[in-house]
Parts: sequence; C-alpha cells; structure tokens
Amino acid sequence: MSGKTSKTAAKITKKTAATPDTAEPTLLSGGNPQIAKGYGDAPVQAYIAAMPGWKSDIGHRLDALITRMVPGVYKAVKWNSPLYGMEGQGWFLGVHCFAKYIKLAFFRGTSLSPIPPGESKQKEVRYFHIHEEEAQLAAWVEQASRVPGERM
Repeated sequence: MSGKTSKTAAKITKKTAATPDTAEPTLLSGGNPQIAKGYGDAPVQAYIAAMPGWKSDIGHRLDALITRMVPGVYKAVKWNSPLYGMEGQGWFLGVHCFAKYIKLAFFRGTSLSPIPPGESKQKEVRYFHIHEEEAQLAAWVEQASRVPGERM
C-alpha cells in the first residue's frame, strides 16, 4: 500500500480541506462553544466570542477582570473551557457555559475566603455560577451610574 491513500483517509482529507477556518464554532449541549485546544490569549478570545447571547459580554468582562487582577496570567482552552493559571503553579480558574449560567470553577476554591458557594465532588474545587439575572443587574448598575442621580 506504499504511496497510496486509503479511502477513509481521502474522505477525511477532503472533509477537513472543505471546512473553512472562519466557520462558526459548534455549540455543544447547554451552549458551550467547541473550541480547539490551544494555549495563549487567541483561543480564549475565540471561546469568548463564540459564547452565546449575554454570556459573551460577561466572558469579555470576566477575561478583562482576570487579566487586570492577575498580571502575567497564563491562558488556554482545554476540554472546551478557558483556563487561567500562573506559570509553574498550574491552573486556578476554569470557565464553562451551560444553558442558563456560566460556571466558574475555582480549582483550589476551599482555600478562598469566603469559600465560593457551589460544592463539587472534588474535595478542593468550588463553583460560582453567573446567571443572566446577575449579568443584567451589573448592566443596570453600570447604566444607572451614567444617568443623572436622584437628589435626596
């Protein structure tokens, strides 16, 4: 079979070649974007851009907050989730979209004060869920701060 391409390999090659790089990412169950594994800011930004509806705005603000609060933060997308970490210390935070909320996974959450409210099957992991209502509340607060206030 030297020098020949199997029918299966030829089909895969044609299918891969026919898929443009600019195609919209697939949304997995619950609306989580399917983004190829990658390291650095680019795959994280691709994930955030593909987050559906209100979640994308929260993703941008969350990424900006993390980048501002943690200078030199490392970023990656693994298992269709953005991860944030520190060089030589591992990942400290993961983000994942679900149908009605964004899940923040603090991998050493039991070490935080106060401890994030969402429990995990893993001993040290704790979760915080951001719901649309919370996102709307933040938007309302921001908007309210830009209009003339009430004198009391």
